[in-house]
Amino acid sequence: MQHDPLVPWSQIDTVLLDMDGTLLDLHFDNHFWLEVIPQKLAEKLNQPLAQTKAYMTAECAKVFGEIQWYCLDFWQEKLDLDIVSAKREIQHLITLREDTIPFLDALKNSGREVVLVTNAHRGSLSLKVEMTQLDSHITRLISTHDYGVTKESQQLWQALQQDVPFDPQRTLFVDDSIPILHAAKTFGIAHLLCVDNPDSRKPLRGVTEFPSVVDYRNEIPFMQ
Repeated sequence: MQHDPLVPWSQIDTVLLDMDGTLLDLHFDNHFWLEVIPQKLAEKLNQPLAQTKAYMTAECAKVFGEIQWYCLDFWQEKLDLDIVSAKREIQHLITLREDTIPFLDALKNSGREVVLVTNAHRGSLSLKVEMTQLDSHITRLISTHDYGVTKESQQLWQALQQDVPFDPQRTLFVDDSIPILHAAKTFGIAHLLCVDNPDSRKPLRGVTEFPSVVDYRNEIPFMQ
């Protein structure tokens, strides 16, 4: 089946990529935060699982989109749980999307600058690089924790452009978060792609606000 390109590749010099749900299957993170942590909290506090799930939902909502939401140190202190050790218990669930490596290799061969920009804490980033060897396919891996603000913030995009000079009009940004894509659009990034299937265990989301991608491999023939 013939596909049309989702983006005008001839107009793109720089590609900025999210990590979780964009290059990695989001199932690991969803399972960890929605199931594993509430279970550990229920055991620790001797509370019903439904109660700790409700608690986590409420606490996450308070800091959604802020640096604390993504910060392992914040949650470790708040919950008094060893978050990194808990992640290692299910690290076998950390997997790349099937289309990630072909896509990254094609980008590299095309000569474009490729940069990973993730809101993930450095602790999460290190574990995921260890499990996937993502760093052998992308030269620059950036955690927004280094800037103290997230991709939801215009401050992040301003700082990032100082650090990694790019022309917003000739840049593609790929993420699975619609609020983050809106922030990138506000900053002026011209080419945006939303991942429609970030979690392999869940159905397509039916994204309509941005061009959406299901399989990066369909873009490879157009990238030269």
